[in-house]
Amino acid sequence: MAINTIQNLDIDAAYEVLKSVVLKTPLQFHRKLSEKFGAEIYLKREDLQVVRSYKIRGAFNLISSLTQEQCNRGVVCASAGNHAQGVAFSCKLLNIKGAIYMPAITPKQKINQVRMFGGENIDIVLIGDTFDECQMHALEFTHTNDMVFIPPFDHIKVMEGQGTVGKEILEEQSNIDFVFVPIGGGGLCAGLGSYFQTLSPQTKIIGVEPTGAPSMKEALKAGKPVVLESIQRFVDGASVKKVGDQTFAICKDVIADMLLVPEGKVSSTILQLYNEDAIVAEPAGALSIAALDQYTQQIKGKKVVCIVSGGNNDIDRMQEIKERSLLHEGLKHYFIVRFAQRPGALKEFLNLVLGPNDDIVRFEYIQKHNKESGPALIGIEGKSREDFALLIERMDSHKLNYTLVNQNENLFEYLV
Repeated sequence: MAINTIQNLDIDAAYEVLKSVVLKTPLQFHRKLSEKFGAEIYLKREDLQVVRSYKIRGAFNLISSLTQEQCNRGVVCASAGNHAQGVAFSCKLLNIKGAIYMPAITPKQKINQVRMFGGENIDIVLIGDTFDECQMHALEFTHTNDMVFIPPFDHIKVMEGQGTVGKEILEEQSNIDFVFVPIGGGGLCAGLGSYFQTLSPQTKIIGVEPTGAPSMKEALKAGKPVVLESIQRFVDGASVKKVGDQTFAICKDVIADMLLVPEGKVSSTILQLYNEDAIVAEPAGALSIAALDQYTQQIKGKKVVCIVSGGNNDIDRMQEIKERSLLHEGLKHYFIVRFAQRPGALKEFLNLVLGPNDDIVRFEYIQKHNKESGPALIGIEGKSREDFALLIERMDSHKLNYTLVNQNENLFEYLV
């Protein structure tokens, strides 16, 4: 008999619809993380899903529920990439025409994957700088062409599909103390969280968002979904300006705590997973693991599951990921240095200010309007956080006129 969770989500029914379409992804014990935190930590590997993210679950569950008349009209979706792949895959499998809207900044890897999964059944439209802007255009197109919109998170069928992740976890493990769940619009957290609240109410659901897009945290604070004025787009799979109304109605009752993770910490986690475990996680996929440091004491001796929500990471982004990681770890710093206008000033900087572990990784003079050389932009990489403190001491002792670019976000984005 199907178990209806809160808000009448029928996740067992969705599971039956999906079991011949999606992969039952591994729930893997992670020895290193378990030893590090003194806990029993498992990774739910949705990065190994058929479209390399859990999004296929909600997309197929909704599209397969459409009437024949709705299927004949065709479907439209807006997505940062993963939902698009799920919709494209479903369109091809069910032989339905679809229009896939994605932000113009979507990584090429995700665009190519969407095209591969959808084939001739789909048309791809790249428009807008954010998901929210992209969705606005997609909704207009849907209305104008009398098609069916497939929302990425704010629909009961989508939440039911995503909730099957929770069903799979509980089929393999019981007495789980914590589940760390990445949150963008809230569909995964709503579905999984409602299933756990029904069948494993002692489990604490910990939502995780990027610091630059705290849409669920702000919604919980306000008591309703709110529109953020601006967001950082690095964690593209979990960066939306407003969580769903239906997802929020469930999430507010199932989330025990909300954590925010800096984008740099996410980057360090991506590199760690890749280098140590050969796991290719996209930024949103690394969120849950990146948040564990904030719960070191709470999870000690406990059973923990982290949802690795996706692995659609473009290799072209790895340089940016490495850069963000180095900045976060305190190993790379950018300065604007105004050298004294005298012979030997630069030589003095190289010989007396730089330490034995300091490497110059970027050096360029900033041109003034009259084409004369102005101050220099200098990037310096060290081997430890302590190297930075020593570098600043030497710069101050030699009375250098400098500005630390890392601490000025607008200046950093403009210059670096």
